[in-house]
Amino acid sequence: MKKWFIAICTLCLFLTGIGGFVEAAWQPEMLVSLGTSGTTLRLSGNVPVVLRRLDNKKVVWQGKAKEFATVTFAGTGWELNGRKLKKADAATLELTVEDERSLDKLISTYDNKSYRGALRLVPRKDSLQLISRVPVEEYLRGVVPEEMPAEWNAEALKAQAVAARTYALRQRKRHAKEGFDVCSTTHCQQYGGLAVERATADQAVRDTYGEVLESQGALVEALFHTDSGGMTENSEDVWGSRIDCLRAVKEVRTETYPWEKNITAQQFSELLRKRGKNIGELKKIELSPIKIGKASKDRTVSGRVKTVTFVGKSGKASMTGNDLRSMLGLKSTLFSMSLNRNVVFIKGYGWGHGLGMSQYGAKAYADSEHWDYKKILQHYYHGVELKKLY
Repeated sequence: MKKWFIAICTLCLFLTGIGGFVEAAWQPEMLVSLGTSGTTLRLSGNVPVVLRRLDNKKVVWQGKAKEFATVTFAGTGWELNGRKLKKADAATLELTVEDERSLDKLISTYDNKSYRGALRLVPRKDSLQLISRVPVEEYLRGVVPEEMPAEWNAEALKAQAVAARTYALRQRKRHAKEGFDVCSTTHCQQYGGLAVERATADQAVRDTYGEVLESQGALVEALFHTDSGGMTENSEDVWGSRIDCLRAVKEVRTETYPWEKNITAQQFSELLRKRGKNIGELKKIELSPIKIGKASKDRTVSGRVKTVTFVGKSGKASMTGNDLRSMLGLKSTLFSMSLNRNVVFIKGYGWGHGLGMSQYGAKAYADSEHWDYKKILQHYYHGVELKKLY
């Protein structure tokens, strides 16, 4: 009786262990655009790979670990090492592993550029679009050190890992019409693949495995930016609509990341004219003084510019801070403007839109206040819960 009991308990523990391992190993995948290349690529994998048609999963080539193959899309079909690939036609191809359960072990290389996960080759008119199909945690290894210096405080890096994971999963299908989830530029998140990976950033990803930010059971808009200048912003003052988690909060330091830009009054008036605001010779700029953390009729609660009015010989015109930032290539909308001797002087603080987590602010809280990543995230994202998604 005791032997049977022990055997059954052992079996239960074994099965529980398998179940726990499978559950822990599963994670969502991302389709990440790596951009386009020419019509010929040199491909390989760090483990044995197969090259499959995406539509019917038929294998058109098998390769050993680190075995290279040169593939060319010749307009109507594919060639492998100079020979026509049978049964490939003009289909999208994917370099992957035969057993998908080991996808997280695959590193795909093309033309000496390496990315984790499978690699899709999508024929276009005169080029190939390259799409990485990669598990989220492996993807983050190429994101976190691109978005935040890997030598920064470990708690700041962990906060960045959670924010980047949350942002990526919420942004899935953003580019669905183009055949992928996210791009690899600042339009979505910067992603550099294997070349940018760093041990400290990897550790931050591992330490926060599967953790995301939620509100009322849904992933939040976990936006982040380089530096707030001293105070972050309310979403409605940037996007025009309220998002509950994106509330303005003060930083441990103010007037951070100072910057300047000057432009002649003549050049500035010409830029206004090109945008349908012909005021003639610029004579006066109407904008209240900058006071971080104090609102006014032309500034937000953080002190960022709402509107500026320009008075000229032929009339006057107003522009929003966001439009001015775009027109002049300014680092932020937390700035002052003055006219002196026919030169427009612009002085500001911070870098980025000011929504969500300030990366330099997270570093300051981790360094000087000794906050852990959970407290950092709770500070920058109002009313959120840290959840383990998988």
